[in-house]
Amino acid sequence: MAIEDALAKAQEKDIDLVEVSPHAKPPVCKLMDYGKYRYKQKKIDQKHRKMQKQTEVKGIRMGFRTDDHDIEVKRKQAERFLKARNMVKVALIFRGRELAHVDLAKEKLKKFAENLSEVGNVEEGPKRQGNNLIMILTPIK
Repeated sequence: MAIEDALAKAQEKDIDLVEVSPHAKPPVCKLMDYGKYRYKQKKIDQKHRKMQKQTEVKGIRMGFRTDDHDIEVKRKQAERFLKARNMVKVALIFRGRELAHVDLAKEKLKKFAENLSEVGNVEEGPKRQGNNLIMILTPIK
């Protein structure tokens, strides 16, 4: 139908003439209440934004001399965080002369990451930051 006829029909019904597909031959238009359409789209967008989950970075701290059972408790905690789709930042803290054994601490963190290999990947390997050794784990997609 001609543009003039479509505009006349839209004014007669007191609604808007909206171009749906401008690149088609001939262009496709639709008669609708554009304000109502925008309102519905806004509500749908709000609902989608509300349903999205922001990933958080959860922290786990342990000492250089932390015992195996305590590390197992921390591993279970990290596994729970990873299953909830959160990133985990594992920090191994050095006190005093423990800083001389960074290689042993790296092995400890690598073993920790291996135990979590089913639920998470190592995004950033063990690296030293001051008196800490830090590793970041991400959940498996």
